[in-house]
Amino acid sequence: MLRRFDVLTLIAVLVFSSALLADQVTLKNGDRLTGTVVKSDGKTLVIHTDAAGDVTLKFDAIQDIKTDAELHISLKGGKTAVGPVTTSDGKVEIATKSSGTVEASKDEVTLIRNDAEQEAYDKSLHPGLMHGWNGGANVGFSVARGNSETENLALAFNAVHPTLNDKITLYASSINTTNNLSTPSTVANLNQGGFRYDRNVNPKLFWFGSGDFMSNALQFLDLRQVYSGGFGYHAINNDRTILDFLGGVNYTHETYSNGTEISPGIFESYGKTNRFIALTLGEELNKKLGKSTVVTQNLDFYPDLQQTGEYRFTFNLGTVTKLNKWFGWQNQFGDIYVSNPPTGSKKNDVIFTTGLNLSFTH
Repeated sequence: MLRRFDVLTLIAVLVFSSALLADQVTLKNGDRLTGTVVKSDGKTLVIHTDAAGDVTLKFDAIQDIKTDAELHISLKGGKTAVGPVTTSDGKVEIATKSSGTVEASKDEVTLIRNDAEQEAYDKSLHPGLMHGWNGGANVGFSVARGNSETENLALAFNAVHPTLNDKITLYASSINTTNNLSTPSTVANLNQGGFRYDRNVNPKLFWFGSGDFMSNALQFLDLRQVYSGGFGYHAINNDRTILDFLGGVNYTHETYSNGTEISPGIFESYGKTNRFIALTLGEELNKKLGKSTVVTQNLDFYPDLQQTGEYRFTFNLGTVTKLNKWFGWQNQFGDIYVSNPPTGSKKNDVIFTTGLNLSFTH
Protein backbone atom coordinates (compact mmCIF):
# COMPACT_ATOMS: atom_id res chain seq x y z
CA MET A 1 0.00 0.00 0.00
CA LEU A 2 1.31 3.46 -0.89
CA ARG A 3 2.08 5.73 2.01
CA ARG A 4 0.57 9.23 2.12
CA PHE A 5 3.90 10.78 1.16
CA ASP A 6 4.19 8.48 -1.85
CA VAL A 7 0.64 9.34 -2.99
CA LEU A 8 1.26 13.08 -2.72
CA THR A 9 4.53 12.70 -4.56
CA LEU A 10 2.84 10.73 -7.37
CA ILE A 11 0.10 13.35 -7.72
CA ALA A 12 2.66 16.15 -7.84
CA VAL A 13 4.67 14.31 -10.50
CA LEU A 14 1.55 13.73 -12.62
CA VAL A 15 0.45 17.36 -12.35
CA PHE A 16 3.94 18.62 -13.10
CA SER A 17 4.28 16.23 -16.04
CA SER A 18 0.96 17.32 -17.54
CA ALA A 19 2.04 20.94 -17.27
CA LEU A 20 5.29 20.12 -19.02
CA LEU A 21 3.42 18.39 -21.85
CA ALA A 22 1.00 21.28 -22.38
CA ASP A 23 1.37 23.79 -25.23
CA GLN A 24 2.15 27.38 -24.29
CA VAL A 25 1.26 30.61 -26.08
CA THR A 26 2.78 33.90 -24.90
CA LEU A 27 1.26 37.19 -26.03
CA LYS A 28 3.14 40.40 -26.75
CA ASN A 29 1.58 41.98 -23.65
CA GLY A 30 3.11 39.26 -21.47
CA ASP A 31 -0.02 37.14 -20.92
CA ARG A 32 0.55 33.40 -21.16
CA LEU A 33 -1.97 30.64 -21.95
CA THR A 34 -1.37 26.95 -21.37
CA GLY A 35 -3.40 24.26 -23.11
CA THR A 36 -3.58 22.59 -26.53
CA VAL A 37 -3.10 24.47 -29.79
CA VAL A 38 -6.03 23.48 -32.02
CA LYS A 39 -5.78 25.43 -35.28
CA SER A 40 -4.90 28.68 -37.00
CA ASP A 41 -5.73 30.26 -40.34
CA GLY A 42 -2.78 32.66 -40.21
CA LYS A 43 -5.01 35.44 -38.86
CA THR A 44 -6.23 33.90 -35.61
CA LEU A 45 -5.14 30.98 -33.44
CA VAL A 46 -7.38 28.75 -31.31
CA ILE A 47 -5.98 27.20 -28.13
CA HIS A 48 -8.04 24.91 -25.88
CA THR A 49 -7.57 25.55 -22.17
CA ASP A 50 -8.94 23.65 -19.19
CA ALA A 51 -10.19 26.82 -17.51
CA ALA A 52 -11.74 28.75 -20.41
CA GLY A 53 -12.32 26.18 -23.15
CA ASP A 54 -11.44 27.33 -26.67
CA VAL A 55 -9.76 30.75 -26.74
CA THR A 56 -9.27 32.60 -30.04
CA LEU A 57 -6.27 34.92 -30.29
CA LYS A 58 -5.11 37.32 -32.99
CA PHE A 59 -2.09 35.73 -34.63
CA ASP A 60 -0.16 39.00 -34.85
CA ALA A 61 -0.64 39.50 -31.07
CA ILE A 62 1.35 36.32 -30.31
CA GLN A 63 4.95 36.61 -29.19
CA ASP A 64 5.91 32.96 -28.72
CA ILE A 65 4.44 29.49 -29.32
CA LYS A 66 5.88 26.30 -27.86
CA THR A 67 4.19 22.93 -28.35
CA ASP A 68 5.07 19.42 -27.27
CA ALA A 69 2.50 17.81 -29.57
CA GLU A 70 3.00 17.68 -33.32
CA LEU A 71 1.22 20.28 -35.44
CA HIS A 72 0.52 20.24 -39.16
CA ILE A 73 1.85 23.50 -40.64
CA SER A 74 1.06 24.88 -44.11
CA LEU A 75 3.35 27.61 -45.47
CA LYS A 76 3.09 29.99 -48.40
CA GLY A 77 4.17 28.37 -51.63
CA GLY A 78 2.42 25.10 -50.80
CA LYS A 79 5.10 23.72 -48.47
CA THR A 80 4.00 21.68 -45.43
CA ALA A 81 5.73 20.41 -42.30
CA VAL A 82 4.70 18.29 -39.31
CA GLY A 83 6.25 18.40 -35.84
CA PRO A 84 6.41 20.26 -32.52
CA VAL A 85 6.58 24.03 -32.97
CA THR A 86 8.79 26.66 -31.33
CA THR A 87 8.94 30.36 -32.23
CA SER A 88 12.03 32.54 -31.85
CA ASP A 89 12.85 36.05 -33.07
CA GLY A 90 9.78 36.18 -35.32
CA LYS A 91 10.51 32.78 -36.84
CA VAL A 92 8.67 29.48 -36.58
CA GLU A 93 10.73 26.32 -36.09
CA ILE A 94 9.10 22.93 -36.81
CA ALA A 95 11.04 19.90 -35.53
CA THR A 96 10.11 17.37 -38.23
CA LYS A 97 11.08 13.71 -38.04
CA SER A 98 12.08 13.41 -41.69
CA SER A 99 13.68 16.74 -42.59
CA GLY A 100 15.04 18.00 -39.29
CA THR A 101 14.15 21.52 -38.22
CA VAL A 102 12.22 23.57 -40.76
CA GLU A 103 12.34 27.35 -40.28
CA ALA A 104 9.93 29.97 -41.64
CA SER A 105 8.83 33.47 -40.74
CA LYS A 106 5.49 33.87 -38.95
CA ASP A 107 4.15 35.71 -42.01
CA GLU A 108 4.67 32.56 -44.11
CA VAL A 109 2.33 30.47 -41.93
CA THR A 110 -1.07 30.04 -43.62
CA LEU A 111 -2.58 27.14 -41.63
CA ILE A 112 -1.97 25.27 -38.39
CA ARG A 113 -3.87 22.12 -37.40
CA ASN A 114 -3.46 19.63 -34.58
CA ASP A 115 -3.85 15.90 -35.28
CA ALA A 116 -7.63 15.91 -34.70
CA GLU A 117 -8.22 18.90 -36.97
CA GLN A 118 -5.96 17.43 -39.65
CA GLU A 119 -7.77 14.10 -39.51
CA ALA A 120 -11.14 15.83 -39.89
CA TYR A 121 -9.77 17.87 -42.80
CA ASP A 122 -8.39 14.76 -44.54
CA LYS A 123 -11.75 13.02 -44.21
CA SER A 124 -13.51 16.06 -45.68
CA LEU A 125 -11.40 15.84 -48.84
CA HIS A 126 -12.64 12.43 -49.93
CA PRO A 127 -15.46 11.18 -47.72
CA GLY A 128 -17.20 8.05 -48.90
CA LEU A 129 -20.73 8.40 -50.21
CA MET A 130 -22.05 6.75 -47.05
CA HIS A 131 -20.26 9.25 -44.78
CA GLY A 132 -20.08 13.02 -44.31
CA TRP A 133 -23.78 13.84 -44.71
CA ASN A 134 -25.29 16.88 -42.95
CA GLY A 135 -28.96 17.65 -42.49
CA GLY A 136 -32.07 16.42 -40.76
CA ALA A 137 -35.83 16.00 -40.81
CA ASN A 138 -38.57 18.48 -39.91
CA VAL A 139 -42.07 17.87 -38.64
CA GLY A 140 -44.52 20.59 -37.73
CA PHE A 141 -47.82 22.37 -38.03
CA SER A 142 -48.33 24.63 -41.02
CA VAL A 143 -50.77 27.29 -42.23
CA ALA A 144 -51.49 27.74 -45.95
CA ARG A 145 -53.10 30.87 -47.40
CA GLY A 146 -54.03 31.30 -51.06
CA ASN A 147 -56.32 28.75 -52.62
CA SER A 148 -57.46 27.40 -49.28
CA GLU A 149 -57.80 28.47 -45.63
CA THR A 150 -56.18 25.44 -44.07
CA GLU A 151 -54.14 23.96 -41.27
CA ASN A 152 -52.07 20.86 -41.82
CA LEU A 153 -49.15 18.63 -40.90
CA ALA A 154 -45.88 19.16 -42.75
CA LEU A 155 -42.92 16.82 -43.12
CA ALA A 156 -39.55 17.60 -44.70
CA PHE A 157 -36.13 16.04 -45.20
CA ASN A 158 -32.86 17.56 -46.37
CA ALA A 159 -29.34 16.19 -46.67
CA VAL A 160 -26.05 17.67 -47.92
CA HIS A 161 -22.86 15.76 -48.74
CA PRO A 162 -20.05 18.35 -49.04
CA THR A 163 -16.43 17.66 -49.96
CA LEU A 164 -13.55 19.98 -50.76
CA ASN A 165 -14.46 20.18 -54.46
CA ASP A 166 -18.12 19.22 -54.82
CA LYS A 167 -21.48 18.92 -53.04
CA ILE A 168 -24.57 16.72 -53.32
CA THR A 169 -27.90 18.08 -52.05
CA LEU A 170 -31.10 16.05 -51.58
CA TYR A 171 -34.46 17.36 -50.32
CA ALA A 172 -38.08 16.31 -50.01
CA SER A 173 -41.18 17.79 -48.37
CA SER A 174 -44.87 16.99 -48.13
CA ILE A 175 -47.89 18.96 -46.92
CA ASN A 176 -51.29 17.28 -46.77
CA THR A 177 -54.01 19.83 -46.17
CA THR A 178 -57.52 19.75 -44.71
CA ASN A 179 -59.95 22.56 -45.52
CA ASN A 180 -61.81 23.78 -42.43
CA LEU A 181 -63.92 26.49 -44.07
CA SER A 182 -66.82 24.16 -44.82
CA THR A 183 -67.23 20.40 -44.50
CA PRO A 184 -63.77 19.10 -43.54
CA SER A 185 -62.11 17.52 -46.56
CA THR A 186 -58.65 16.93 -47.88
CA VAL A 187 -58.29 19.33 -50.78
CA ALA A 188 -54.60 20.18 -50.88
CA ASN A 189 -51.55 18.04 -51.34
CA LEU A 190 -48.20 19.73 -51.95
CA ASN A 191 -45.18 17.50 -52.53
CA GLN A 192 -41.69 18.62 -53.50
CA GLY A 193 -38.40 16.82 -53.96
CA GLY A 194 -35.16 17.05 -55.83
CA PHE A 195 -31.41 16.83 -56.02
CA ARG A 196 -28.48 19.02 -57.07
CA TYR A 197 -24.81 18.41 -57.77
CA ASP A 198 -22.28 21.25 -57.51
CA ARG A 199 -18.67 21.03 -58.72
CA ASN A 200 -16.10 23.74 -58.03
CA VAL A 201 -14.18 25.14 -61.00
CA ASN A 202 -12.13 27.38 -58.71
CA PRO A 203 -12.67 28.80 -55.19
CA LYS A 204 -15.30 31.25 -56.50
CA LEU A 205 -16.90 29.58 -59.53
CA PHE A 206 -18.83 26.29 -59.72
CA TRP A 207 -21.13 24.51 -62.14
CA PHE A 208 -24.31 22.68 -61.16
CA GLY A 209 -26.92 20.24 -62.43
CA SER A 210 -30.26 19.65 -60.74
CA GLY A 211 -33.66 18.01 -60.96
CA ASP A 212 -36.71 19.42 -59.13
CA PHE A 213 -40.14 17.84 -58.90
CA MET A 214 -43.44 19.19 -57.57
CA SER A 215 -47.11 18.28 -57.40
CA ASN A 216 -49.55 20.87 -56.03
CA ALA A 217 -53.29 20.24 -55.75
CA LEU A 218 -53.80 23.92 -54.87
CA GLN A 219 -52.90 24.78 -58.46
CA PHE A 220 -54.17 21.50 -60.04
CA LEU A 221 -50.55 20.57 -60.81
CA ASP A 222 -50.14 16.82 -61.35
CA LEU A 223 -46.37 16.96 -61.76
CA ARG A 224 -43.76 19.54 -62.68
CA GLN A 225 -40.30 18.34 -63.68
CA VAL A 226 -37.50 20.90 -63.97
CA TYR A 227 -34.02 19.86 -65.14
CA SER A 228 -31.48 22.68 -64.76
CA GLY A 229 -27.83 23.26 -65.50
CA GLY A 230 -25.57 26.27 -65.25
CA PHE A 231 -22.96 28.07 -63.21
CA GLY A 232 -22.82 29.56 -59.73
CA TYR A 233 -20.67 32.13 -57.97
CA HIS A 234 -19.58 32.06 -54.31
CA ALA A 235 -19.93 35.75 -53.43
CA ILE A 236 -19.25 34.92 -49.76
CA ASN A 237 -17.94 31.58 -48.54
CA ASN A 238 -16.70 31.27 -44.95
CA ASP A 239 -17.54 29.40 -41.75
CA ARG A 240 -20.44 31.74 -40.84
CA THR A 241 -21.85 32.97 -44.15
CA ILE A 242 -22.37 31.39 -47.58
CA LEU A 243 -23.91 33.53 -50.33
CA ASP A 244 -24.24 32.04 -53.82
CA PHE A 245 -25.67 33.36 -57.08
CA LEU A 246 -26.85 30.92 -59.78
CA GLY A 247 -27.55 31.27 -63.49
CA GLY A 248 -28.40 28.75 -66.19
CA VAL A 249 -31.15 27.21 -68.30
CA ASN A 250 -33.74 24.51 -67.65
CA TYR A 251 -36.18 22.23 -69.40
CA THR A 252 -39.61 22.23 -67.75
CA HIS A 253 -42.29 19.58 -68.28
CA GLU A 254 -45.55 20.10 -66.38
CA THR A 255 -49.04 18.55 -66.49
CA TYR A 256 -52.18 20.15 -65.04
CA SER A 257 -55.60 18.64 -64.36
CA ASN A 258 -58.60 20.76 -63.36
CA GLY A 259 -61.44 18.97 -65.08
CA THR A 260 -64.46 17.26 -63.51
CA GLU A 261 -64.00 16.26 -59.88
CA ILE A 262 -64.00 12.45 -59.72
CA SER A 263 -63.67 12.20 -55.93
CA PRO A 264 -62.91 14.75 -53.17
CA GLY A 265 -59.67 16.48 -54.07
CA ILE A 266 -59.08 14.42 -57.26
CA PHE A 267 -59.86 15.94 -60.65
CA GLU A 268 -60.10 14.40 -64.05
CA SER A 269 -57.11 15.29 -66.18
CA TYR A 270 -57.88 17.00 -69.46
CA GLY A 271 -54.33 16.47 -70.59
CA LYS A 272 -52.90 19.98 -70.51
CA THR A 273 -49.12 19.62 -70.73
CA ASN A 274 -46.54 22.39 -70.98
CA ARG A 275 -43.02 21.81 -72.27
CA PHE A 276 -40.64 24.74 -72.53
CA ILE A 277 -37.13 26.08 -72.05
CA ALA A 278 -36.63 28.69 -69.32
CA LEU A 279 -33.86 30.51 -67.53
CA THR A 280 -32.77 29.46 -64.06
CA LEU A 281 -31.78 32.46 -61.93
CA GLY A 282 -31.26 32.18 -58.20
CA GLU A 283 -29.71 33.37 -54.98
CA GLU A 284 -28.99 31.32 -51.84
CA LEU A 285 -27.94 32.43 -48.36
CA ASN A 286 -26.84 30.36 -45.36
CA LYS A 287 -26.01 32.40 -42.25
CA LYS A 288 -25.04 31.34 -38.73
CA LEU A 289 -26.38 33.60 -35.98
CA GLY A 290 -24.58 33.03 -32.69
CA LYS A 291 -23.82 29.47 -31.65
CA SER A 292 -27.22 27.86 -32.07
CA THR A 293 -29.24 29.45 -34.91
CA VAL A 294 -28.89 29.05 -38.69
CA VAL A 295 -30.83 31.16 -41.20
CA THR A 296 -31.40 29.88 -44.74
CA GLN A 297 -32.95 31.84 -47.59
CA ASN A 298 -33.28 31.29 -51.32
CA LEU A 299 -35.00 33.00 -54.23
CA ASP A 300 -35.42 31.27 -57.61
CA PHE A 301 -36.78 32.92 -60.77
CA TYR A 302 -37.72 30.99 -63.94
CA PRO A 303 -38.69 33.21 -66.91
CA ASP A 304 -40.10 31.28 -69.90
CA LEU A 305 -37.92 31.76 -72.98
CA GLN A 306 -40.60 30.53 -75.41
CA GLN A 307 -43.61 32.45 -74.10
CA THR A 308 -42.16 35.75 -73.00
CA GLY A 309 -43.98 37.35 -70.11
CA GLU A 310 -44.71 34.01 -68.42
CA TYR A 311 -42.62 33.10 -65.40
CA ARG A 312 -42.50 31.31 -62.06
CA PHE A 313 -40.66 32.10 -58.84
CA THR A 314 -40.21 30.53 -55.42
CA PHE A 315 -39.03 32.17 -52.21
CA ASN A 316 -38.07 30.39 -49.00
CA LEU A 317 -36.88 31.74 -45.64
CA GLY A 318 -36.20 29.52 -42.65
CA THR A 319 -34.47 29.26 -39.29
CA VAL A 320 -33.31 26.33 -37.18
CA THR A 321 -32.33 26.91 -33.54
CA LYS A 322 -30.50 24.07 -31.82
CA LEU A 323 -32.03 22.94 -28.53
CA ASN A 324 -29.48 20.16 -28.00
CA LYS A 325 -27.28 17.98 -30.20
CA TRP A 326 -30.29 16.08 -31.58
CA PHE A 327 -33.22 18.50 -31.67
CA GLY A 328 -33.91 22.03 -32.85
CA TRP A 329 -36.82 24.38 -33.43
CA GLN A 330 -37.49 25.19 -37.08
CA ASN A 331 -39.58 27.86 -38.81
CA GLN A 332 -40.09 27.99 -42.58
CA PHE A 333 -41.85 30.54 -44.79
CA GLY A 334 -42.43 29.83 -48.49
CA ASP A 335 -44.05 31.59 -51.44
CA ILE A 336 -44.82 29.82 -54.74
CA TYR A 337 -45.94 32.01 -57.66
CA VAL A 338 -46.99 30.99 -61.18
CA SER A 339 -47.94 33.69 -63.69
CA ASN A 340 -50.24 31.45 -65.78
CA PRO A 341 -52.03 28.88 -63.57
CA PRO A 342 -55.07 26.94 -64.88
CA THR A 343 -58.47 28.59 -64.75
CA GLY A 344 -59.96 28.33 -61.28
CA SER A 345 -56.71 28.46 -59.32
CA LYS A 346 -54.82 31.40 -57.89
CA LYS A 347 -51.34 32.48 -58.93
CA ASN A 348 -49.84 32.67 -55.46
CA ASP A 349 -49.58 30.23 -52.54
CA VAL A 350 -48.01 31.22 -49.23
CA ILE A 351 -46.97 28.53 -46.77
CA PHE A 352 -45.67 28.79 -43.20
CA THR A 353 -44.48 25.79 -41.16
CA THR A 354 -43.09 25.56 -37.67
CA GLY A 355 -42.11 22.62 -35.52
CA LEU A 356 -39.34 20.24 -34.47
CA ASN A 357 -36.11 19.56 -36.34
CA LEU A 358 -34.28 16.26 -35.86
CA SER A 359 -30.63 16.48 -36.89
CA PHE A 360 -28.38 13.59 -37.87
CA THR A 361 -25.28 15.81 -37.65
CA HIS A 362 -23.76 16.39 -34.19
